[in-house]
Amino acid sequence: MRLKTSAALGLMMVGTLAVAACGSKSTPVASSAASAASSAVAGGGASSSSAPSSAAGGGASSSSAPSSAAGGGAVKGKIGVILPDTKSSVRWATADAPLLKAAFDKAGIPSDVQNAQGSAPQMATIADQMIAGGVTVLAIVNLDNASGAAIEKKAATQGVKTLDYDRLTLGGNASAYISFDNEKVGELQGQGLATCLGSGSKSIIYLNGSPDDSNATLFAAGAHKVLDAIKTYKKVGEQAVKGWDNQVAATDFEQLFTAAGGKVDGVLAANDGLGNAAISILKKNNLKVPVTGQDSSAQGLQNIMDGTQCMTVYKAVKKEAAGLADAAIALAKGGTPKTTGTVKDTLAKKDVPAILLTPEAITKANLNVPIKDGYLKLADVCTAAYKEKCATNKVTG
Repeated sequence: MRLKTSAALGLMMVGTLAVAACGSKSTPVASSAASAASSAVAGGGASSSSAPSSAAGGGASSSSAPSSAAGGGAVKGKIGVILPDTKSSVRWATADAPLLKAAFDKAGIPSDVQNAQGSAPQMATIADQMIAGGVTVLAIVNLDNASGAAIEKKAATQGVKTLDYDRLTLGGNASAYISFDNEKVGELQGQGLATCLGSGSKSIIYLNGSPDDSNATLFAAGAHKVLDAIKTYKKVGEQAVKGWDNQVAATDFEQLFTAAGGKVDGVLAANDGLGNAAISILKKNNLKVPVTGQDSSAQGLQNIMDGTQCMTVYKAVKKEAAGLADAAIALAKGGTPKTTGTVKDTLAKKDVPAILLTPEAITKANLNVPIKDGYLKLADVCTAAYKEKCATNKVTG
């Protein structure tokens, strides 16, 4: 799916965020889930793929998730969470799964955290199994809006409450949405690329996230909002990468690069995986230009130290996981999650209560942030091949 112009992109947006100033009117009762997710050492859990442990310690971060109204009753049933894959981002296995399991365990709440491994039918099957197994609250990171909405509607017929985690399910019926300000993510990427490119005439290729991911639409919108306003910048190619697949991204980028005659000054890539795919093609053509990213992966930080990547966007997953844990526990106790605003479901034409967290740009100047925050291990970033560059860039954790 090729996005022809920023105007066309705007028409295609299916998930424009409309942050409202209102919140839940219910009286919050203190919950331990936020502190559990923030302080837990990420161990194993009931996810379908084994995840390396990731210490979720304290440190610098951009914002905190509010606590939820936990209600007054005891927890009924258990809480289920279905994560999307391990391909689009390593975070689902290394951060979200262990953090969520640790938060529920510490709160004494039975839970089942699994991964759909990129398969919408498998996600639907897991959802059916969880519902049959007694979950009363089900949180999903949808693989696409249609399959996600179908799961949520089926859950509702069984009396199961649902939550949207990280990605808004358009046309769904989730009780709340817990994520980051995703248009802001794109704005940070656009601002970061503009800083690295500087003034003058510049040619840019856009490598956007999956066309069926409403977040990807918002990332692209935010980036265009910043970069389109700089009239000396010119878009010479744009592609939405199906399924956030990094191998597909490499092929897509090579085609865009060839179509542009190899004349590109910068790449707006929606996440670190897509960015690295673009970098691989640039390296093949002996070219180094600024490339953006997202998710603050170990590879992304290494690319920044290499000078092949301009920046990445850090999303404090421990705070997002804490927000989901609190919201799920509130629903399981018969209460109402405390939210910070609303987002617009343009398909269902309704406002969805939301907890929106603030993302943070990461450059060479603050590479330590994701490590000090417990999101990454120092050893995973500063491998033997990068010890010297870590010392040069003062990456010490």
